[in-house]
Amino acid sequence: MNMDSDLQIAGDILEVPHLLQPERAHPETVAEFAGLARSIADDRAQWAPYVEYDATTRWYHRLRTGPGYEVWLLSWVPGQGSGLHDHGVSSGVLTVLEGELTERTERGTRVLAPGAERVFAPGYVHEVVNDSLEPAVSLHVYFPGLTEMPMHESLQAQCAPLAAGAVVA
Repeated sequence: MNMDSDLQIAGDILEVPHLLQPERAHPETVAEFAGLARSIADDRAQWAPYVEYDATTRWYHRLRTGPGYEVWLLSWVPGQGSGLHDHGVSSGVLTVLEGELTERTERGTRVLAPGAERVFAPGYVHEVVNDSLEPAVSLHVYFPGLTEMPMHESLQAQCAPLAAGAVVA
């Protein structure tokens, strides 16, 4: 029986640098964009100095751009929301940095606590709201960079025709 491990057969890959993939300067895959969001979230010094709150509208600040992507910081006071929307051709990663946000989709509602991360594809329809009593801060990575944010009818309005046409026995 052959008891050789892959390491014994191939050797330590770190000992043969010419076989390693070069480190990329910018993310290119969904996993790398999610990793970028986590690394920024974990380094409070990268985002905390830029946080502001605006009682009249959601506040936002573009933290970073790279080839084909953007990183945005948003703050939400209680009651502020995005409205039901999608992100056009952009995919994205949403990470909650502070506070709680509620995400609503046609599939249901979920509360996102600090550290929660949502990854979404183009055309993903959702609404994000601060339903809590405390301010919230979130990080958003869009790839390609956000060029449109089409708004949709509210989830309640989509369900209203069904309720209005219901027959009560």
